[in-house]
Amino acid sequence: MNAPGAALLEVDGLNVGFKTSDGLVRAVTDVSFRIDPGEVLAVVGESGSGKSVTALALMKLHPRSAVISGTAMFDGVDLLALGDADMRAVRGNSIAMVFQDPMTALNPVFTVGFQISEAVLAHNDVTKKAAWARTVELLDLVGVPEPRQRASQYPHEFSGGMRQRAMIAMAISNDPKLLIADEPTTALDVTVQAQVMEVLREVRKETGAAMMLITHDLGLVAGAADRVQVMYASRLFEAGAIDDIFYDSRNPYTRALLGSIPQVDSERTERLLAIPGNPPSLLNPSPGCPFMPRCSERVERCTEELPTLLEIRGREHRSRCHLAQELAPISEVLP
Repeated sequence: MNAPGAALLEVDGLNVGFKTSDGLVRAVTDVSFRIDPGEVLAVVGESGSGKSVTALALMKLHPRSAVISGTAMFDGVDLLALGDADMRAVRGNSIAMVFQDPMTALNPVFTVGFQISEAVLAHNDVTKKAAWARTVELLDLVGVPEPRQRASQYPHEFSGGMRQRAMIAMAISNDPKLLIADEPTTALDVTVQAQVMEVLREVRKETGAAMMLITHDLGLVAGAADRVQVMYASRLFEAGAIDDIFYDSRNPYTRALLGSIPQVDSERTERLLAIPGNPPSLLNPSPGCPFMPRCSERVERCTEELPTLLEIRGREHRSRCHLAQELAPISEVLP
């Protein structure tokens, strides 16, 4: 059990690398963060920034060839130090994950209800009849219509949004303390995205679970998260409360992401801002700031020295930028 006021998950100095014939690919570099009970932490960044790799490391779902170091204290236990049997008891029980592609996460040859029931039976000493009843209850909770009939259908008979609801039902089948949602709205249209996010909100209200929401879309987290951390090129680039990130960002990369969000109620007619260039190589990182070649604020120091995470005015707001304290207010930069 966590002591009052203690973090549910505390990650310190997480590093994840993958051995290749060309050398070690550093997918996550010295990342530290915490998630408090009942809190929603959004992890945002471009593809390849290390978001999903971080989540998979916490679940210990990387291949054995992965090189992982650091600590991840969950409920008083270091997840990274657990053996396979102990981790299986945690995975899907205390910590559950909603994967970004439900069509590949669900087995096409078994009914949706069978797969959710298996998750219930794996961690509970109940009969198959009780597990099936729990499955129908879960499908109803996540808004699947006619859940009793739907439970007997196969994944291909569900729409994309319904498959994602089924994955959420499976993830919450054992009342986890932490739910990891990895790009839960990928490949869904805007209306269905909103529905899935509403389901996640309702589920959290019902279960009290904390959530780690992984996404490339800052706009998606505006009304869903308590805190945000922005990753770039395997490193944490900015972290803070939702207002810190959206209204007082102190990092050029975060500001570039914010500038690319469409403003539906804005009178702005010019084209959306785009981030020039491409993310750097994680195999042979250059010295200096990894965002430097794409940054409009760069100075000579950026080419030579990797910036550290600086605290902004003593709050939990932190930014990896040499100019973090000197940047103009975000209201002067973005319309």
